[in-house]
Amino acid sequence: MRKVFARRLKSAAYALQGVAQLVRTQPNARVHLLATGLVCGAGIYCGLSRTEWLWIVVAIVLVWSAEAFNTALEQLADAMHPGPHAGIGRAKDLAAAAVLIAALGAAVIGVLVFAPHLAALWR
Repeated sequence: MRKVFARRLKSAAYALQGVAQLVRTQPNARVHLLATGLVCGAGIYCGLSRTEWLWIVVAIVLVWSAEAFNTALEQLADAMHPGPHAGIGRAKDLAAAAVLIAALGAAVIGVLVFAPHLAALWR
């Protein structure tokens, strides 16, 4: 049982190394980190409900997941074929599109969640 726990702990450590590498090497991940911090701060300030937090967390997780998959695909593609390749270029563009779609969806969720709170503050 201890070996299973030790393997799971090691696996989690590798995943955390991946998160650190993502933030350290990807400028867009740092933008997502800033946005995550600002949105969480705004959520605390506005006193979001449990349901509102659920939507915010889902949006944050989707954007971070898309960014991580995009980065992983780019790293793998570059390792397999360092030079220009039309098919790899299209795959990278599609992965970047996934991040854009997730970010736009997160922005819509943010507007839907925060608009009533901001309107109440302005009244």
